[in-house]
Amino acid sequence: MHRVLDHIDRHLDSPLDLAQLADVANFSRFHFHRVFAAWMGETLGDYARRRRLEYGAFLLSTRPADAVLQIALATGFGSGEAFARAFKQKFGCTPTAWRAGAEHRRQAEILDRHQRRPTMYYRPAAFPSGLADSNPDQADRNADQAPGGECREDGGSSFPMSEPPMNVGLIDLPPTRVAYLRKIGPYGPAIGDFWRGVVRPWMLSHGLEHAECFGVGLDDPTITPPAKCRYDACVAVPVGFQAGGQAVLATLPGGRYAAAAFNAPPSQIADAWMTLCREWLPGSGLQCDERPLFERFRVADQDPASGRFVCELCVPVRAL
Repeated sequence: MHRVLDHIDRHLDSPLDLAQLADVANFSRFHFHRVFAAWMGETLGDYARRRRLEYGAFLLSTRPADAVLQIALATGFGSGEAFARAFKQKFGCTPTAWRAGAEHRRQAEILDRHQRRPTMYYRPAAFPSGLADSNPDQADRNADQAPGGECREDGGSSFPMSEPPMNVGLIDLPPTRVAYLRKIGPYGPAIGDFWRGVVRPWMLSHGLEHAECFGVGLDDPTITPPAKCRYDACVAVPVGFQAGGQAVLATLPGGRYAAAAFNAPPSQIADAWMTLCREWLPGSGLQCDERPLFERFRVADQDPASGRFVCELCVPVRAL
């Protein structure tokens, strides 16, 4: 069924083809609706509508140069008016107000984080050229660590910044063939449990204990309900690898990424993501594109005794 969710996400800009989705799931059309609703806790139509609106909210916040109509069409709405009506019904404000409030939410998140935790959570030394060691507690992110704020009709105000700048480099990565195991539910400590209890045993059983790994959070918990957030634990696999059980084969897209070194307790990674996406990115002259964000690491290189997680935080970018 995860293949169905991936197919929907790849085709948010076009009408759903029930027969095609049923084929992807290997179910008859008659049974597909019932199985999907039982598995996801919402109907196929409700899921697709929610994903379109959540992706629209993400684009409004991260692509300031795109017109609202352009975003409406990119998320499968036939007009800007239809998108605006559906958006206001779900989020309580218009797309324009959401975009105007994005800066206020960003500054409020920054202020809240600085008041709660003034410690430095990223390495000020030179950016590493290779892949760092890792700890599968890496996705210790949660909705309460990234407050979304409310919609505002004005752009909000700014707050002073006091932390040293994050050390970010631009890197070019090749496409990578991976097998992934998916978890649906809140981000946070449960992701570390997922790596330890499910993913690492699977890696060992397939001789992949030294493989490169990618932690891919597919949803923004400030937009998507935490119980619906999707997380893919991805493991690089060799050519000809056959995935079994719940593992699904996919390709992580290559291209240019903004990457920041992280070397700290995993409880601080949410703040590091916040700094990268909410502080560094808006002033970089770049914007996030449609490829997934991820943490890049190797499970086999972790040092549990250190209590730290070392990885690269990678954001796919393109010019404004």
